[in-house]
Amino acid sequence: MKIAPFLTSLVVAVWLIAIAIISVQNATPVSLKFLTFQSIQIPLGLVLAFSACLGLIGMALLQPLWGLAGIGQRNSRLEDDAEFFVDDEDF
Repeated sequence: MKIAPFLTSLVVAVWLIAIAIISVQNATPVSLKFLTFQSIQIPLGLVLAFSACLGLIGMALLQPLWGLAGIGQRNSRLEDDAEFFVDDEDF
């Protein structure tokens, strides 16, 4: 059994439960303002749910880009480690 997918699912489930509880307790409508733009009034819990979903989607899209950017750095770090851990008895 792999533990990483289970832990990921557990963390997402806890966040969803927390958002659901906050949504039920905070049904007060709010409007978002950014510079001169203003949204319609929507419940705070809905704003939190949309924000969490956008964050999850954004991280899912950005994670492969970070993996591509770190390929060169990861290889050079492994080469540095190989030079550092040289066994002196072989010489």
